[in-house]
Amino acid sequence: MAQDSYLVGLIGSGIGHSLSPELHEREADRQGARYLYRLLDLAVLGMSPGDARRLVDAARDCGFNGLNITYPCKQLIVPHLDELSTTAARLGAVNTVVFRADGRTVGHNTDITGFRAAFLRGLPGASVNHVVQLGAGGAGSAVAHALFDLGVARLTVVDTAADRADALVRALNKEAGAERADVCPQESLGRELAHADGLVNASPVGMPAHPGMPLPADMLHGDLWVVDLVYRPLRTALLEAARSRRCEVLHGGGMLVHQAADAFREFTGIEPSRSAMLADFADLTAGPQAHT
Repeated sequence: MAQDSYLVGLIGSGIGHSLSPELHEREADRQGARYLYRLLDLAVLGMSPGDARRLVDAARDCGFNGLNITYPCKQLIVPHLDELSTTAARLGAVNTVVFRADGRTVGHNTDITGFRAAFLRGLPGASVNHVVQLGAGGAGSAVAHALFDLGVARLTVVDTAADRADALVRALNKEAGAERADVCPQESLGRELAHADGLVNASPVGMPAHPGMPLPADMLHGDLWVVDLVYRPLRTALLEAARSRRCEVLHGGGMLVHQAADAFREFTGIEPSRSAMLADFADLTAGPQAHT
């Protein structure tokens, strides 16, 4: 049941530039709710990822309604929660923790639902017979499961850490009960992309700390749609190269907004205005900050 005031936060490391406080608080203002969103940055607090459980317990005891969880704590926090939603259990990772009135902690994962909603809105009707995904980390795992939900017939995973790609593919095929996912070595990427329908970059390449392209631009072709989970900057080198080849493209802002909207609903019981939150994101990333 919705109430009139909420205290929530975000646990992670290096989160000082997060857009989550503004996205959540602006939506709460529209809904007429008092809402305070605090950043609990491990780096600022001088804490390690292993301290995440202590932070979660402290937030619950201090009257928080819930927390978002980001890198590097999404998997570490799972064993310390009382319950997991079906989606969170499926992934083995949590990005949203809700504190129930009885004190129990419930973990959710809105990354899957956030990507799925962003894809359906941004690339309606896109062919999903064969998709190539770069990156098999936390975000990559969520996106891969979401792609299966979207009906991808074959998903090829590429990662610089071969064991991580293997683990994700095994988990996907076990869930699907079929060999719908496979691993591709870096040297075979061009051959796989030549006949693929889509490409998803779930690697950090393209972020300010990891500038550049995650693959050679000449591997892109006009029959390919391209999704980059990076949203800072919005115009990554990958998306610019894809646009120049007339590919349909989608940046990571939609996933950020939709996962935030789903988390807002879990915290408050209020259905947010996604169109308004998307407009907020556009406003927050307009101008010079869109490229930082």
